[in-house]
Amino acid sequence: MIRIIADSTCDLSDEILNKYNIGIAPLTINIDGKEYRDRVDIQPNDFYSIMENLEKEPTTSMPDPFEYINLFKESKNMGASQVLCICMSSGTSGSYQSAVIAKNQYLEDYDELDIYIVDSKSMSHGSGYLIMKSAMLLENGASFNELIAFNEAYKTNIKHFLAVDDLNHLLKSGRLSNASAMLGKLLKLKPIMTMKKGKGAIVGKERGKKRVLNHYVREYIKRVDDSINDFIIIGYTSDVLIANNLKKLFLEKTGFTGDIYIMQMGVSVGTHVGLGAVSMYFIEKQHIKDSLMKSEIEKAVYNKDKFIEKLKK
Repeated sequence: MIRIIADSTCDLSDEILNKYNIGIAPLTINIDGKEYRDRVDIQPNDFYSIMENLEKEPTTSMPDPFEYINLFKESKNMGASQVLCICMSSGTSGSYQSAVIAKNQYLEDYDELDIYIVDSKSMSHGSGYLIMKSAMLLENGASFNELIAFNEAYKTNIKHFLAVDDLNHLLKSGRLSNASAMLGKLLKLKPIMTMKKGKGAIVGKERGKKRVLNHYVREYIKRVDDSINDFIIIGYTSDVLIANNLKKLFLEKTGFTGDIYIMQMGVSVGTHVGLGAVSMYFIEKQHIKDSLMKSEIEKAVYNKDKFIEKLKK
């Protein structure tokens, strides 16, 4: 038996976690001097309702190695002989390092499991996408080695788009470089982020959420790998309506017939991205480099073409 485990930053819904029996090691959040385990002691909506009134900026810490060791023991007791552990990017969290420590300690004491730790190079539903896809492949009979091969081959092809209302949370937590954060503040527009080399980077900017959503859809059409991308994930922190609007726009513009999952970002991720964040995740073709300048040039060409079409009509 193969079991998949992860840390709580994957932000998958309880429905998905229960369906595929995915074990979760929770991160710890310190809120005004009190510690909470993500999605165990505090739920996202409870946190977002108090977030803006907190005296101090909340902080997060990686799962204790014992959380992973307990999951390894639990997996063994359930009959598993192999465990695939998929963690948030080592560039943004210590979760991967904690899992490696736990693996080494567990195997030294017990040596009863075949354990593989994946550094997803992703955040939030980006690692969640890898986890879900792995669970679906496992359900369809994939072997342990095939699951490992899939994760290592595709982890840098999980495309992230994340727009936030306030960059301060990301800057203070170190999830965004100082240069990117300062640029975003100077632009005074909604910055659009993705993952580059395991860390967040600004690759676009739009004025208003409606244009942010259109940006997501345009990029999806240009980048998606139709041969393997059979679902997408839309994430949100405090505003599910914007996520539903993205789903509606996506269906109108793309003709996509696969599943679209709308899932809330958990407390650990929400601490760093703030209220009003909206995101989208899918598998792109051979990794396409992107940058803010490239995005602006392509947007200018797109707007010009759109204007010419209107004139023709």
